[in-house]
Order: sequence, then structure tokens, then C-alpha cells
Amino acid sequence: MEENLLADIERLRRERRAVILAHTYQPPEIQDLADFVDDSYGLSVKASQVADADIIVFCGVQFMAETAAILNPGRQVLMPDPEAGCPMADMITAEQLRQFKAEHPGALTVCYVNSTAEVKAESDICCTSSNAVKIVRSLGDAEVLFVPDQHLGRFVEKQLGRRLVLWDGFCPVHYALGPETIRKMKQRHPDAKVMVHPETRPETQDAADFILSTGQMLDLAKTTSHRKFLVGTEEGILHTLRKVAPHIEFIHASEFLRCPTMKKTTLINVKACLETGQTRITVPAEVAAKAKIAIDKMLQVSAAK
Repeated sequence: MEENLLADIERLRRERRAVILAHTYQPPEIQDLADFVDDSYGLSVKASQVADADIIVFCGVQFMAETAAILNPGRQVLMPDPEAGCPMADMITAEQLRQFKAEHPGALTVCYVNSTAEVKAESDICCTSSNAVKIVRSLGDAEVLFVPDQHLGRFVEKQLGRRLVLWDGFCPVHYALGPETIRKMKQRHPDAKVMVHPETRPETQDAADFILSTGQMLDLAKTTSHRKFLVGTEEGILHTLRKVAPHIEFIHASEFLRCPTMKKTTLINVKACLETGQTRITVPAEVAAKAKIAIDKMLQVSAAK
């Protein structure tokens, strides 16, 4: 059954000139069929560089597909499951951000890419977990509003030694990982190093050896001399880590680190979206134009040395 599905997807991919992008939190079988697997930043860059495809199939959540649509206005961007959303992105609306900005006149708004296109359009510049520190540093001494993830914001504060004005949003999946879980797992695996995502709570980060974006976790796995890690982020990355570093033992820090919306993508709905062209993700032109300014600024700052 799976072999037939994969053969059908490969045929449809060729016929429709499609490229398949998958986030590292996607199920293993989706990662394995994708043309590119990466974190939010890596996929943002890839989406801006796609040159030889008419269709982008985005295996992730909606805000990621919106970003691809904004950066590729002449191409169809399809999502296998349009109900794959992001709870953290839903924690702030464009209207709420406008009110937040009104309360802090003159401040610059840094928007984590885990947000809707409408929120990006109200922001000065976007960031990802891998470049948030660099983005905020590039703004100098200006007052900075950081939305929507308070925990990534606090991580940036600690790295730069300055205060940001934080929105009260968070990722429910990463929030579930507490420091007591890390301590218990370290007792069971005293020879393991701990890597966690900056979306985790500050006290959880304090219990870790490394605080890294998913892309940075992969980079570390390729170069480290350590041979055992406890991994404190969504379970999908374990498949990616084991592929890039099969000689290292990766242990998931908690069974609760599983994003249900990231698991909505299946081989069946990847095939269906290629067959039918459903569901196409579009962003209103005015919103897309404003959001693209914030995304382009992020890409420019990230590319600078």
C-alpha cells in the first residue's frame, strides 16, 4: 500500500512539476519523500529560492505555507491538510498587535515566523528561533516588541542582556516540557547531553546543555563529539537527527512533545493534493506585500555577516 502511494506521489510530482517541502516535525514517511527537509528558517530560504517548480507542496502548518505563498506569488502553494494550524500563531491577531503597538509608540515589532500573514504584515521584521538573537541585535537600542512567543523572547533577552516587551504567547507542546522531566531523564542517562528548543520555558532551558533551534540541533549533531543526547523538542526531529548522525544515540526527553497538527500530513493527503490541487494557500495581495517586507528584512539581516 505504502509503496503504491509513494510511486503515485513520485509520478504526480514529475507530472505537475512540484517540489515538496517538509518541516523537521513532520512524520518520518513525509520527511523521506520530501525534496527538502529543514526548520522554519531553512524552509523560508528554500521557498524564496525555488526556481524550477510550478507547485510547492508544503508539509507543515499553515503559517509556513503562507510564507511560501508570499515569497512565491507566481506559484501554487498547496497544503495536504489545511486544518494543520499553529496554536501559538492563533494567540495573537493583527488587531491585537495594532493595539499592542499603540501602547508602545515608536517601538519596533519583531514577529516570530510562527504567526499569521496578517500579523507579519503589521510587523517591522520577522525572525525564526535560529536567527532571533541576530535580528533583535540588528535593531540597536530601539524598544522592541516581541510577538508572539514569550519564551523565545526571554531567551533573546538573556543572550543580549536587554529587556524586550513580550507578548504572552507560547507553544503548548514545548511548554509541556518542565525542568523536573529533564532532571529525571538525566538521572536515567547521566552520560547524555541535553538539547532543548528556545520555545521551552526558561527554567527548562536552564536545565539543558544546549538551547537550539531545530536547524541548529541538526548542525550540532553533524559536528559534535558527544555520542548521546536527550532531545527536548517535537518528536519528528528524532528521525532527522538519526539520519544525519546515525552514530549518535538520540533519546526523546518526553512523550508529550508531540504536535498533533504537524502529524496531520499523510501520504494519502499528499497524493490527494497533487491530484486535485487542493488546498491552495493564498494571501491577500495587500497583506502579502506588507508581510513580504518583514520577511525580506529578516532574510537580508540573516544573510549579512
